[in-house]
This record gives sequence, structure tokens and C-alpha cells, in this order.
Amino acid sequence: MTSGLSQVLLLAALVAVLAGVLVLVMMAYARRRGLLDQPGRRRLHRRPTPRGGGAGAVLALALGLLLLRLLPGAALPWRWTLLWLPALLLTALVGALDDHRGLGIGPRLGAHLAAGALLALSLWAQLAAAFAPPLALLLAAALVLATAWSINLHNFMDGSDGLLAMQVFTLALAFAWMAARSDQPALLALALLLAAALAGFLPFNLPLPRARVFMGDVGSGAFGFMLAALAFAGVARGAWPLPAALLLVSAFAVDAGATLLSRIWRGRRWWRPHREHLYQWLARARHSHAQALLIYLGWNLLLAIPLALWAQHDAALGWWLVIGLYMLAGVAWWRGKRACRRAPRRHGNRHAPV
Repeated sequence: MTSGLSQVLLLAALVAVLAGVLVLVMMAYARRRGLLDQPGRRRLHRRPTPRGGGAGAVLALALGLLLLRLLPGAALPWRWTLLWLPALLLTALVGALDDHRGLGIGPRLGAHLAAGALLALSLWAQLAAAFAPPLALLLAAALVLATAWSINLHNFMDGSDGLLAMQVFTLALAFAWMAARSDQPALLALALLLAAALAGFLPFNLPLPRARVFMGDVGSGAFGFMLAALAFAGVARGAWPLPAALLLVSAFAVDAGATLLSRIWRGRRWWRPHREHLYQWLARARHSHAQALLIYLGWNLLLAIPLALWAQHDAALGWWLVIGLYMLAGVAWWRGKRACRRAPRRHGNRHAPV
């Protein structure tokens, strides 16, 4: 186990370095092609910034998944490798096309559902062995929809310096911890490679003092797929129950879900781009991307991860923890928005939303 872990850590270091190099290449490419996010009403940044840098991290991760096949003790099942890589690259390709010239919702949603179908197919053996055929098919369909939602959720939440990259990096390490506790070397290796890809990207995306490159749809959707793949594969293998995974993603799930429901309730064009997520309000009202990032990171470190580790070995209790944490997150979302709305009146914040 020690030898195998050393090999995995070496491969993870290689992925991190390669990701950093490829991000630099993508930054140069974006400047040359004019792929710059311009400041505007819906934007939180004030300078033109290259986008699409996430492509470098995705390519490094894809290569890492292929090289992982060379490590017998930690290799992913062939079915996972053969089906996840096309799903990952398909999601990234659609995101890259959207970054370059924009795509309609139809092609993007079709690609996301196809990626979900490939993930469900990779886990079909576990579903068919554990459930009767009708229920297995129903769960497979739910898995497809949940994967498409994860892809879009992470796309929605990619709008503040370092936020999405830090979220994926943190949750990948949490999944690695749970995989180690349950003695699942393949899942441990997968989680470490995912964290390594983000480790190579984060130095260019953190608000220090501002991001030098944005991830773009090419990265946000692809990493949303990989988190879904990691979470559901762990559930299928018994490494952690579903409540533990739901606890880990609570911060993003509640912000994206509550914002979407709020827009639908108010009759807004919910499918259109906007800046109504809590993280966007926080970044504008506080004039700080870093503070918004630290609030979400603090939620994960102080609440989501400890509760997920608690729920890992007690699924029945885990569902009660999910209910409690999601209710708390809903209250925090509502009160956080109210506080941000009052900020302009108290402090004369010209950049707060109206």
C-alpha cells in the first residue's frame, strides 16, 4: 500500500506541474485569440482577463487518468477509464466551443446528458447487482440527471476568483480522505489526481490580488462531471453513503439551487446569465473576491467536511445531517442576501446589485 501510494503521489505531482504549464499555454492562447472576459454589469472583475485556462488542468487530468492504468494497485476499472475519459473530454469540448463562440442550450444540455449516460453505464454493473431491473433503470436515469445538474451547477458557480477551483480542490481532498478511511486505493488515486489538476490551476486563479486567468466553461463543466463521477463511484463501491457526498457539496448545491428556484418564483428568465448567486452578492457588497472565497471555504472546513466524515459510517444518521445542514445553508443564503442588500444603504456601496 505504501509503495502504491508513493507512486500515486508522484503521478499527482506530475499532473500538478503539467497542469500549471498547460494553463500558461492556454493563457497565451487566449490573449492571442482575444478570448478575454471583459468587465460589465454581470461581471465581478474590472480588467479584461483571459478565459479558458481550465482546459490546461482538464488535459493534465485526462493524461493522469490514462497513466493511472500503469499503477496496478490503484488503477481504475477499465470500464471507468474507457467511459469517463470520453465523457470528460466531451463536456470540456462543449464548454470550449461555448467559450469561443457561444452555444445554444440544446447542444450543451445534450452533451451533459450524454456524459451522464456514460457515467451511468460505467456504474451499471453495481446498480444491476444491488437492485431489481426496474429500480436499477430508475436510479440510472436519476444518475444521468444528477450528473447533468452537477455540470451546470459548477458552471453557474464559476464567477468569482478562485471560488470554483478551491471548491473542487477542497472536496477532492475530502473524498481522498474518505477513500483512504474505507481502503479504496482506486478512489483515493482518482481524488488525488483531481486535486492535483486543480493545484496546478489555482495559483493563476486566486485573488492575489486578482485572478490572472478564468477557468471558463471548458473547465467548470468538466470538473463538475469529475466530482459527480467520483461521488457516485464511491457510493456504488460502498466507500461512502450518498448523504456523505451530499453534505460535501452543500455550499454550492444550496446557493445554485436556491438562486434558481428564486428566479423561477419571481418569473425571471432563469436560463439567462445573471449575477444573483450569494457568492456574487458577497463579492460585490464586500468589494472582495477573497472574502467570498473564505466564507465558502470556511463552510466546507468547519461544517461540510466534518459532518461528511461523521456520516461516512452511519448512513441513517447521515440523512438527518443532510436535512439539518441544508436547512442551515438555506437560512444562511437568505440572511446573507438580506445583509448584502442592506450594505449599500449603510456603506454607500456603489457596486452592490440593484
